[in-house]
Amino acid sequence: MNAGAAKTSVARRAVLGVAAAGMAGVLLAPGVHLIEVRAAGTGADPKKRWGLLIDTTRCASGCTDCVEACQRENGLPATPTPTSAQWIRKVEIKEIKTGRTASVPVMCQHCADPPCVDVCPTGASFKRADGIVLVDRHSCIGCRYCMMACPYKARSFVHEPVSDPLPDVPRGKGCVEGCTLCVHRIDRGETVTACAEACAAAGHHAIVFGDLNDPASDIARRVREIRTTQLRPDLRLDPGVRYQGL
Repeated sequence: MNAGAAKTSVARRAVLGVAAAGMAGVLLAPGVHLIEVRAAGTGADPKKRWGLLIDTTRCASGCTDCVEACQRENGLPATPTPTSAQWIRKVEIKEIKTGRTASVPVMCQHCADPPCVDVCPTGASFKRADGIVLVDRHSCIGCRYCMMACPYKARSFVHEPVSDPLPDVPRGKGCVEGCTLCVHRIDRGETVTACAEACAAAGHHAIVFGDLNDPASDIARRVREIRTTQLRPDLRLDPGVRYQGL
C-alpha cells in the first residue's frame, strides 16, 4: 500500500470510528447522545426550569377553558373524536375517605427524569435544558413506547391526517405529541401559556406558569409558601407541574 492509500485508509477508519462511537452512545443509553445534540441547538436557558402550578381549589368542575385554549393555540381539533390528540384533559378526582372531589387538568408533567425519553429508540422524545419535554416529529417513528412509559397518560398518537398545521406547531399523522408548555411562546419571549392565559381571562386564576428556579417568580414563591404536591411522587420523576389542594 502506498503512502497516499495508507493515509486515506487511516482517515476512513477514523471517520467510521467516530460514527461507531456515536451509535454506541445511542445503544448504551437510548436517546442520550441524540438528546444532547438536539438540546444544544434549542437555545434553551439551562438556568431556568419552566413549570405550572395548578390550584385545584380554584379549578371549576365542568370548566374546559384551558382545554379549549390549548386546542386553539396548537391547532388541535375543536371537536375531538375518540381518537383525536388531546394535550390537556380534565380529570375528576374523588377522595374515598371524605368524598371530597376535585377537578384536575392533567397534561405532560415535564418530568426532570422523564421515562418517555428513556424508552425512545430514536431520540425523538427529549428534554430541553430548561426542563421542557418535547417530541421531534421528524425523528418520531410512531412506535408509541413513550405513551406506554408515561404514567400520566399524557401523550397522544396522531391517527388522522393533519391539514393546515399552525406554523409554530408542526404536527403530522403517525407521530406522538403532547403538551409543550407553549414552547413557541417561550422562545418568542412571552411569559404565559395559552391555558394559564385562558384560565385567568375566565376569572379562575387556577393555573400559574413560570420559572421554578427563579425565587422571585410567582410560581416559585407559591411553591415555597404553600403546600403543593406532584402527581405520583412515589415514582421520583420530579414533575415540573405542581398541584395545590390535592
